[in-house]
Amino acid sequence: MESIRPAVPGPAGPAAGTPPRRPHSVRRTTTHDSLREHGPSGPVTLIAQGRDLYTSRAGEATVVAAVRLEATSQPPGHVLTSISADPADDRVRRLAGTRASAGFRRAVEEALPGERAAGTIVYQVLDDLPTALLVSGYATLAASVTSAGSTRLAGRRPAMALQVVDMCSGWVDGGVMVSGLGDGIAPYFEGTLAPRVVEDGDDPLGWHAHGPLPPHAMRRRRRIDVWPDEGLAHVEGFFRDSHVAADQVERVVHEYTVRAVVDLGTRSFRQCQADFGSLPWPECPGALPSAGRLAGLSLDGLRRRVRDDFTGIGTCTHLNDTLRALEDVSALIDLMERRERA
Repeated sequence: MESIRPAVPGPAGPAAGTPPRRPHSVRRTTTHDSLREHGPSGPVTLIAQGRDLYTSRAGEATVVAAVRLEATSQPPGHVLTSISADPADDRVRRLAGTRASAGFRRAVEEALPGERAAGTIVYQVLDDLPTALLVSGYATLAASVTSAGSTRLAGRRPAMALQVVDMCSGWVDGGVMVSGLGDGIAPYFEGTLAPRVVEDGDDPLGWHAHGPLPPHAMRRRRRIDVWPDEGLAHVEGFFRDSHVAADQVERVVHEYTVRAVVDLGTRSFRQCQADFGSLPWPECPGALPSAGRLAGLSLDGLRRRVRDDFTGIGTCTHLNDTLRALEDVSALIDLMERRERA
């Protein structure tokens, strides 16, 4: 009889609630909702939203920028059959027909020149789109889980799956995930119950508006807070991937919080550290020290630096994306300084 590899719980402890906005600060929030209205294996409708909010020294809030994207894609290749933006942007519409995988970010830079350098909210929402769609495949995996807590790798040879060995801490050779793939049986991490990040009575402007998720949906959340203090900028970045199964219960698949200090003069990192809330495999927290490698690096070009240099078992693809998003802290500092002078 073929063996079944049981689910192995990972670390747990997701964040409950959102810190209050600070006076004279900027908060960027984004969400990517992957919806599967025709079932777990059907096409994906992606609703991506983002907002930059400035809070004055007096506590008054101003929405500086906001965007909403809607796209449809067909797995497994995730070719975008349609994509639109609100406010309307013909440059975004021209991305229809592209594959939301390798090469997508290059296509974004060609279609929307200057947006990455300007650190705009529309660029961040597009930058996160391919990985949000990739991770949304977890919904299909979850729907195929056996009663023993594992899932068959249908039509996929173990040798093909093992091409990703040692790509990050969670895929380390001999670890829980890779060992399961080697048997052709993928272990399954159900995720921990997702505390609400916006509770009743909380600051209604703490996040941009977004509703509950339907079954078989996934949500990717990001929040970046930036506030100054005596020549330094303090930064807090929050990231969570969550999934809603057929039972309509939302569970956390990945969660990190990153805290950094940036020199306002040089726009370089003084320090950076990462903590986790929920990760799928026991080996995943091995990536946490990689955040400290940002110390001394410039905000400028951070996305490419992390992509090129943060590889291997001491890193995590989801933490890397969280670190990459910090490149836009420079633009958020500029925004904060402009609003202060206005």
